[in-house]
Amino acid sequence: MGALDEGHFNGELENGVKLINLEVCDEEEVEATAAIEGAVKVLLQGLGEDVNREGLKKTPLRVAKALREGTKGYRQKAKDIVQSALFPEAGLDSGVGYAGGTGGLVIVRDIDLFSYCESCLLPFQVKCHVGYIPSGQRVVGLSKLSRVAEVFARRLQEPRRLAEEICSALDSGIKPAGVAVVLQCWHIQFPEADRNCFSQIHHPSEMNMQGWSKVSVRFGLGLFANEGSEAWGDFLALLKFRGVNVEKNHTKYPTSHHWCPFRSLDAPSCNGHASTHIPLNGRTPSRTGPSQPAMVAAVAMILNSLGEDPSRKEFVSTPRHFVQWLTKFRRPNMDMKLNGFDFDQFKPRLQKNMNDVDNSILDQGELQSELNIPFWSLCEHHLLPFHGVIHIGYFQAKGAEPVERSRLQSIAHFHGWKLQVQERLSRQIMETVAMIFGEDVMVVVEASHTCMVSRGIEKVGTSTATIATMGRFSTDPTAKAMFLQTVSDCTASGG
Repeated sequence: MGALDEGHFNGELENGVKLINLEVCDEEEVEATAAIEGAVKVLLQGLGEDVNREGLKKTPLRVAKALREGTKGYRQKAKDIVQSALFPEAGLDSGVGYAGGTGGLVIVRDIDLFSYCESCLLPFQVKCHVGYIPSGQRVVGLSKLSRVAEVFARRLQEPRRLAEEICSALDSGIKPAGVAVVLQCWHIQFPEADRNCFSQIHHPSEMNMQGWSKVSVRFGLGLFANEGSEAWGDFLALLKFRGVNVEKNHTKYPTSHHWCPFRSLDAPSCNGHASTHIPLNGRTPSRTGPSQPAMVAAVAMILNSLGEDPSRKEFVSTPRHFVQWLTKFRRPNMDMKLNGFDFDQFKPRLQKNMNDVDNSILDQGELQSELNIPFWSLCEHHLLPFHGVIHIGYFQAKGAEPVERSRLQSIAHFHGWKLQVQERLSRQIMETVAMIFGEDVMVVVEASHTCMVSRGIEKVGTSTATIATMGRFSTDPTAKAMFLQTVSDCTASGG
């Protein structure tokens, strides 16, 4: 549990130290968690899921814990963090030079953070750079700069306000000659609002940020109030050491309409073009209407339990946006047709009799592969998105009809656009592809999971890989090694 508000203290003293009424704190935490759990159950039922099935039984609790952890900044005070680590070093106004010698500027770069978008409740990633110029006899412990940034990141946010709040808190607590913040933020791009977010991924190393909206913002006070000041010149020069290039005369911060892709759903068109796209998963777009008031009300309950007012103007559309995202992963109540995909047409024309065929790989068909097929899915454990690329290997028998890559992409979309876990996704894609090519199939899935960042794990940049094999790939190490080498060669070449 994070730092506590003053109302949580019972006023009793022991050895001069105030005691915390843990019973009250626990009661509030339990009440808020229970409210979110109930709301999540409503959302799962709205998706057509059985909340009692294995894999979903603990999802409401996991989601509640993740959201409470991800918004713990509401229960923390930046002022307490700063005042606990002020040190009497010479600053700008001391008459004996800047802190640390000449120059005075102190910055902490590359602080990895995450926050939840106030417009859609989806996490966005942040690279934060904080700097200040000390004054008087007040410098702050360097770690406190990142801790203050995290306090405000762990709230429902948008980039400009996040930068302003970090600056204002440090300015108030340290009282420096100047303070500045530069943020680089990435927001998940809504896949169905931009079909190109899939085609842009050409290489597994690109999957972390392709398909994400990016914006850079900067904000400063004191000596940094003027964007053309010498202080900003020094700050930006030190960022360039790390490959971060934020020009002095950068364009003004974009409106939230442009920052959050879900804002475009409020408008009749996107980028000047009417939104008449066909969904990637072959389903009719879900409009939040009279049939979904319970889901919208559930999200409003979540906002309230996190400490926000759902009626505040910034959050009026948030429940609807989140439900629009979530219903894209509605459990399909239909047979798998995959946009008219006819499996019988693509089954090998010549059925192999394994007892009569030599075990040599060349005699049993040629190894084929389709690499870097992009996908999106939703983790059923935390209701957070994960995405990445899929590699499929198979042996094409003589006389078999070739299958277009788009058909394999349809398979990835069908199995991805629902509540999933990566291990099951790998197996389901493998089994479906086996219906086309026979039993000799291997699937490798590489993915980045939002839940690895946004629920307290904070492992920015990590990725997960899984393997599923059938037939020859399960019994012949040479066949498996051949396909893995093909994937490795593609990864190394960037192809």
